[in-house]
Order: sequence, then C-alpha cells, then structure tokens
Amino acid sequence: MDKIIELEIIGLSSSHAQSGSFALVLGEKEGNRRLPIIVGMFEAQSIAVELEQIKPKRPLTHDLFKTISEEFGLRIKQVLITNLKEGVFYAQLEILSEDGKSVTVDARPSYAIALSLRFSAPIYTIEAVLSE
Repeated sequence: MDKIIELEIIGLSSSHAQSGSFALVLGEKEGNRRLPIIVGMFEAQSIAVELEQIKPKRPLTHDLFKTISEEFGLRIKQVLITNLKEGVFYAQLEILSEDGKSVTVDARPSYAIALSLRFSAPIYTIEAVLSE
C-alpha cells in the first residue's frame, strides 16, 4: 500500500494550457512537492467562493449538497486523490453517517475538493500519484 500524504491548497489561477480552465495547485503539507490539477470554470468558482469565504445570495451546487448531507446526518471525513491515468486525476470521498457507517464514493477531484472545503475535511493523495 502506498504512503498517504496530506495536501493543502496552494493556489488557484487561470490555466494558460486550456482556455476557460483553471489550475488548482495542491501541495504537500509537510514537503515541497506540488500537484497541479486542471479544473473547469464552475468548479474553480465554487472552490474560490469557499476559499475567499464569500457567501453567494443563492446556494451553489456544493453548498446544496452540504445542506442536504447535514440534514441526513452525513459528513465528509476525507478526500483521497487515488490515481492519475492519461492526464486525468481520480478521487474518492469518504462519507460518514451519524451512526458511524462509512462509505467511499468515486468523485471528480475538483468536486471532492470543493466539498472538502465546505466540510473542513482533509485532502490526501498517495505516493504514486504525487511521484508521477
């Protein structure tokens, strides 16, 4: 099993590689390596709104998910960026219920990160992804 490494958001900026896309840069919490992920405009907006603690007049999709989750006693325990295949990142959300039941679901990293911010959940990856 690969070593699990905690990440933090270092920055978010427009991508010069792809028009209308943004580069979300994650970095090791205890290290210098970086993990740049290209995200879409809407995902970047959702991440930026939460990072800047802006309260939109109407809830964004990720805010709605958080509200529904809380009503049903669910919370996000963590995000794990699990793989990088042909330039595409893969992630999983670990979701906990009030009774302690845990379920892991597949997610786009950009969605998972937007949710992790709202739930104050840590973001991790594995050594193989960070090394690549």
